[in-house]
Amino acid sequence: MKVIVLAARARIEKYTDFSQIPEDWELVFAQGMTDAEILEKAGDAAFIFADPVLPVSGGLIRGLPNLKLIQSEGVGYNRIDLEAVREKGVYVCNNASANSGAVAEQIILLILALQRRFMEGARMVYEGGQADAKQQFILDGLMELGDSTVGIVGFGAIGKELARRLDGFGCRMLYYNRHRLKAEEEAERKVTYCELDTLLETSDIVSVNLPVTPETTGFIDSEFLKKMKKTGILINTARGEIMDQDAVAQALLDGSIAGAGIDTLAPEPFTLNNPILRLPEEVREKKLAVSPHVAGTTYHVFHKMHRDSWKNLRLVAEGKEPENIVIRP
Repeated sequence: MKVIVLAARARIEKYTDFSQIPEDWELVFAQGMTDAEILEKAGDAAFIFADPVLPVSGGLIRGLPNLKLIQSEGVGYNRIDLEAVREKGVYVCNNASANSGAVAEQIILLILALQRRFMEGARMVYEGGQADAKQQFILDGLMELGDSTVGIVGFGAIGKELARRLDGFGCRMLYYNRHRLKAEEEAERKVTYCELDTLLETSDIVSVNLPVTPETTGFIDSEFLKKMKKTGILINTARGEIMDQDAVAQALLDGSIAGAGIDTLAPEPFTLNNPILRLPEEVREKKLAVSPHVAGTTYHVFHKMHRDSWKNLRLVAEGKEPENIVIRP
């Protein structure tokens, strides 16, 4: 049985327990191949194992007569042609919630880096200006997370893990979600529900934790940003597609918001002509904290995602239903 692997070979070799893969399975490492080349080499494949940031085209899906399952290596699956999937009648599965704790930690890292002006301070220290930096930061006044109101937009697995970690800081937490929690769960998690506009107008920090769908593409637009406090910080560790990146860059440039912590941009790999990365150096240093889409990529997370992914392939090969189904035949 063949498995088309649209993910980095080095990652597969590092995180996969090959004793869990049947000996008669053949892994076809196809990253960088054209669809035609993949079909020529593995046209009888039953499975696709896909990096969530790489496209899985309709042409490839339709060209595989024996395809049974497309397994996302991570949580995202928006790069898979779902129209072709539905036509074909195959499973799509992901690793829902596997990295929620790791992403929540990265959100807090980005918040603290901006509130404590970490990038600017480090640069001044390296230039021999430690005393000047200390005096300037004291006079300007650094913020504490515990004194802040954090608005969580999207209260799924990541939002809940974020709230659990933020509770230890003592900050006030608001949330907006399509479905409101029961009152007892709100009390247990120490969060207060409010409508989106109220959350944006009230929060010192706004963390957006939404999947990419047609409805959420461009969700963070100029109107969204205008409703935030001028002293507010935006955090996006979801996907670049949920932001109007020109609008975010302009908001940072003109002071509509005070900062942005971003783990992901579009397209990926990030390109240097991205409007956010092209901001003037002074704006980037004082108002921007960027990480290279690593929020959910810890050692623990990848071991778990690979273990669960290969388990899903084995379940389908045995005629059983897989786990974490996002599209079913």
